[in-house]
Amino acid sequence: MLPSFGQSVLTIREVSLGEKEVHLAADQEQLRVFTQALLRDVHGLERLLESGSIETGIRRIGLEQEMFLVDEMYRPAPVAVEVLELISDARVTSEIGRFNLECNADPLLFGGDCLSRMEAELEVLLDTVYEATSTLGVTPVLTGILPTLRKSDLTIDNMVPAKRYYALNDALTRLRGGPYVLSIKGTDELRLTHDSVMLESCNASFQVHFQVGPEEFARLYNIALAVTAPVLAAATNSPLMLGRRLWHETRIAVFQQSVDTRQTMPEVREIAPRVSFGRDWVHDSVLEIFHEDISRFKVILGREIEEDPFAAMEAGRTPALKALQLFNSTVYRWNRACYGVGPDGSAHLRIENRVLPSGPTVLDEVANAAFWYGLVSALANEGSDIREAMSFDAVRTNFVSAARLGLDAQLEWMNGETFTAQNLICDHLIPLADRGLQEGGVDRPDIDRYLGTIRDRVARRRTGARWLLNSLGSMGREGTVEERMAALVAATVERQASGRPVHEWEEARIGESGGLKPSYLRVEQYMSTDLRTVHEDEPIDLVANLMDWNRVHHIPVEDNDHRLVGLVSHRPLLRFLASDEARRASGPIPASRVMARDLITVKPSTETLEAIDLMRKHRVSCLPVVQDDRLIGIITEHDFMRIARTLLVEMLAE
Repeated sequence: MLPSFGQSVLTIREVSLGEKEVHLAADQEQLRVFTQALLRDVHGLERLLESGSIETGIRRIGLEQEMFLVDEMYRPAPVAVEVLELISDARVTSEIGRFNLECNADPLLFGGDCLSRMEAELEVLLDTVYEATSTLGVTPVLTGILPTLRKSDLTIDNMVPAKRYYALNDALTRLRGGPYVLSIKGTDELRLTHDSVMLESCNASFQVHFQVGPEEFARLYNIALAVTAPVLAAATNSPLMLGRRLWHETRIAVFQQSVDTRQTMPEVREIAPRVSFGRDWVHDSVLEIFHEDISRFKVILGREIEEDPFAAMEAGRTPALKALQLFNSTVYRWNRACYGVGPDGSAHLRIENRVLPSGPTVLDEVANAAFWYGLVSALANEGSDIREAMSFDAVRTNFVSAARLGLDAQLEWMNGETFTAQNLICDHLIPLADRGLQEGGVDRPDIDRYLGTIRDRVARRRTGARWLLNSLGSMGREGTVEERMAALVAATVERQASGRPVHEWEEARIGESGGLKPSYLRVEQYMSTDLRTVHEDEPIDLVANLMDWNRVHHIPVEDNDHRLVGLVSHRPLLRFLASDEARRASGPIPASRVMARDLITVKPSTETLEAIDLMRKHRVSCLPVVQDDRLIGIITEHDFMRIARTLLVEMLAE
């Protein structure tokens, strides 16, 4: 969202300020009316292109900065609405989650000191946010995925209460026809289902824009696609989610799956995902993108559109094409084509790069932007057709590989040559980006500062993702997973404040989050999730062996849908094995015979003190943790003994 590039009709700032501009379609009739307006806008864009009414011969750059808000325990702080009440700058806006914020820098002419001015404006905007958040005891943090996020944070209650977000959630959920399913495999594996689009709030991006002329749009858009993978490989900063080590840029997989509206089909049918890298090169015009997206994707949000683009043009005004802008905001290409109207009333086109993560620092982010701007500019100035040197399939494969592996990715470059991302960037692309920035008139000190940051980061193999993974690895098994995640966020906040780029950061240490208490407030923070379970029809011999092999005293019993149906504890099992009934049994005895059925359970969000009270009141030594009747974890009296021992050591050592 770039207000000076042309205010988006989707801007939703602080929702308590009153009714917003977005009026969402309530029924199919309104959607049909909106679709007509959308088609009219596309034809209006055709007229603008044919008449040469879109600005050309000028380059502008811009950006969007997303961030998380965390409390004193480095957990998500759902106070975005309250923060925005304290900020009068319209460039600071809400995002879908109450623990997210977004800043939008003003566009700048490409050249001169544009990059250092971009960094300075970002610092000013972040200072504004810091000043407001400090009064509420929270802190902004720049990172692609917040390590301390838990699934319990991703509820509708934590969605910013704006009509657009509720309608988006309803529309996408209806199209899916079932739960949101997330499945990502990296070093670890994450598989979960969710009931809302709030999975999208896990992501924070640093989105950059580049204004281009209509006659060159197709060629430069294709170049932007080609350079996406190496730029992403150098910028990865999101390797962790819900305590799992996944892709180096896990945001890519999360976003693609969190707004995927495709349903499972009984027959083989190709259905395009709403989030995509694209299906082919653009051959002639930006219209190809809009035509394809309208052809493939249903209108899911609408509003009353009063402007007729042709009437506006006849009256000498530039049409805003608000229906097209609204529809375009619900189709998520990683390189998005954007139309806008500037403050002087001139229409323009721009390419929006959506792949870059937030953080680790403002310097790192502007360096990533400079690398992208430089590569696009250099290849554009060469005048060649990227389609002749690379296949689209190779470019798309590069993108996925870079997201998964970062600098370790093998990337196919011009004429089929293959390099590691690190070698390609250091040996070929940094000099190319240098030339592109120089030819664009960017000041030499800026080129050296920002491309030097890229060079040092890549040469040292020290991306934000690698820093997080190395820090986590150095902690080993110290503390709980929650402690380690909190330490990573605490270290990120502290090092961001220093302004040093990530390749100069020392690794995070387990004690940086300021104590152990924040890590044991709720059951989900320390419950065991690596469970050994049995089905009620399986023999008690198996139960006894599982207890012996794994040194546990409780084995949950669940059905085929992972619903908890019982619990076998070691003392009742021992008593039964010593009974006459067990001795007389002629065959295997099922677990259902000895399992307890009337169980005391807790939810992941249950507070620790409440769990302790439940154990005391009901005289039980184990509490299964369930969510929607499904078993997701377990806590036992041994967990509390371990926690007590850890807390005592900390207190007595002071």
